[in-house]
Amino acid sequence: METIAPKATGSYTDGLRSLDSEVRVDSLALEGALPEWLQGSLLRTGPALWEVGGRTMNHWFDGFAMLHRFGIADGGVSYANRFLESTAYRAAAEKDEIAYSEFATDPCRSLFQRVFSVFDPKISDNANVNLVKLGERFIAMTETPLPVQFDAETLETAGVAYEVPGLLTTAHPHTERATGGMLNYAAKVGPRNSYRFFHLGPNADEPQVVARMPVKHPSYQHSFGLTERYFVLAEYPYVVNPISIPLSGRPYIENYRWKPELGTRFWLLPRDGGEPLGPFESDPCFGFHHVNAYEEGGEVVADICVFEDAQIVEDLYLERLRAGSPVHRPDVRRFRIDPGQGIGGGTDSAGSVTWERLVDDGFDLPRINYGRCNERPYRYTWGVGVGDSGWFDGIVKADVVERTTTSWAEDGCFPGEPVFVAAPNDPAAEDDGVLLSVVLDSAKGNSFLLVLDAADLTELARAAAPHHIPFGFHGQFAPA
Repeated sequence: METIAPKATGSYTDGLRSLDSEVRVDSLALEGALPEWLQGSLLRTGPALWEVGGRTMNHWFDGFAMLHRFGIADGGVSYANRFLESTAYRAAAEKDEIAYSEFATDPCRSLFQRVFSVFDPKISDNANVNLVKLGERFIAMTETPLPVQFDAETLETAGVAYEVPGLLTTAHPHTERATGGMLNYAAKVGPRNSYRFFHLGPNADEPQVVARMPVKHPSYQHSFGLTERYFVLAEYPYVVNPISIPLSGRPYIENYRWKPELGTRFWLLPRDGGEPLGPFESDPCFGFHHVNAYEEGGEVVADICVFEDAQIVEDLYLERLRAGSPVHRPDVRRFRIDPGQGIGGGTDSAGSVTWERLVDDGFDLPRINYGRCNERPYRYTWGVGVGDSGWFDGIVKADVVERTTTSWAEDGCFPGEPVFVAAPNDPAAEDDGVLLSVVLDSAKGNSFLLVLDAADLTELARAAAPHHIPFGFHGQFAPA
């Protein structure tokens, strides 16, 4: 596959240049010292190739997925990367053209081909958003229903892991505490559209739908909240008529419409399959990522990184980003949902939603001490903030009890999602551990693994990668 990518610029836009080299490095140059207890691998997926056959994809979210592995052992760090050999990637390599529809990029198709795709849709398995460990399996995911399994040591692709019970899904599942299984969302589209939540056991191959509700025009969903009793669905007014997608001639996301008059509607779907509670209506907003959710004093609390509208989707088109156009700054809001006594489907259901800004310094790509705090009251979260550069240029720690923030930043450096790894101390504070972030150093033209003390954001170590790593989205730490 021919790659014609922009040249290095010495700015954050270098994180949006394609990378076509695959390497394995046994030992990276390390500054500082790693905690002795930190042993395992930081695994990440993200877009790495946007140019195919002389054509550039349209959106940051479209690029072909590359897996990255930073191995941490005995005080040292290794690195390897490898393209996820999805069906979509292999087809592009063989034909030297985009063959499958991506988030905001479609193949060039005739009207006949678009009509035929209604009966034989070519769904991409380009899993470039997130990855999870389910039982002993490692699975890369995106918003299409074809998650891809891979080998965490060799990064070799193993094929589709399971089939999602719907056409659209999220790459942000939750772990069920009781079984270690996966809980996730799917939208079933067709003559009768519905939101669905499903469970997949650690060793299972077929998901089981555990909650559902009908919907006429599904809202865009990138993540959802989970409490001990409920799935928390934030129905933003960014909606689609699914019938229009195959025949519109537009890529998937461009079929969605911003309709602020609908407001944002919250639904609580009982995890035991009972009738949905809601809708509970709030001001129009848009978000990708839930921080956390829990139940408190008869209310459901949902903390979400949000934007005033869906303009952020437009901000992330590749042409704009590579030209240095700034992105909208995120906000972090706490929504308090009082279910009242209302049950199921009626707009006159009792209950209400109020919201407040959680901290002054907004951020996105949030992480928490997940194993300890998910579904429960919590105090700390970490994310990346948008500064004067117009891009994510600092790591933010928020104390959501004291409503304060601290931050890490370095000139010319652009960090990715900070992954929290808890220290094995017993008892341990909620923020006792480290943060792992892949950071672009625009001055040096390469990326490095940054290790911070999660409590005060002081730097412990950094390990330089042999090249720049294109900006990705999410990853997980797999303990040794």
